[in-house]
Amino acid sequence: MTAKTTRALSRDTRDADKLCDAVQARGPRGPPLTLERNRIVRPLAFPTVICAALCAAVLLCEPARAGGSKTAPPFSVRALDGRVVRLSDFKGRAVVMDFWATWCQPCRASMPHLDALQERFEPQGLVVLGLSIDDQPPAAVRRFADKLGVRFRLAMADEQVLDAYGPIRSIPTTFFINRRGEIVRRVVGYIDPETLEAYARELF
Repeated sequence: MTAKTTRALSRDTRDADKLCDAVQARGPRGPPLTLERNRIVRPLAFPTVICAALCAAVLLCEPARAGGSKTAPPFSVRALDGRVVRLSDFKGRAVVMDFWATWCQPCRASMPHLDALQERFEPQGLVVLGLSIDDQPPAAVRRFADKLGVRFRLAMADEQVLDAYGPIRSIPTTFFINRRGEIVRRVVGYIDPETLEAYARELF
């Protein structure tokens, strides 16, 4: 990105975060709300990510079931420590896979809920996997995650996984995959803790 683009992205991020903070102040009992940050994924050129004009728009989070059960596409990505993570590593286990970024306020708000979900359902074999779409190096994402106290698995999304599960135009985007490897649900936007738990229970 050019310096001009980076400055514009930073300014839009601050404006978007302020709006999201105001929305979240409404409290947890309201309908799930999301602040969408639009981003062009196709065509996608790594390492350069082309960002669309960022829309700071508050939308009702509408969970959408996949049309019938669809087999989750296989993928192989790099964890923040460099190790390879494959979907096949979790064969026979339920998976909650969340596309996120460090600059995404709703993503940051979701982190404690995903941590709690991993802890609650780990005895049943649930795996929570966060896939970062950041341009930053893995070490920078790791520092950010450590600061938030994130404990669930994190990896870097690459072009292959974005193609397979995309287009990912807004984040957070979360996929719920059952023990048979089928996508049960795809949700765009922030998910409150109660709804997140209810969706996770569908996987068992």
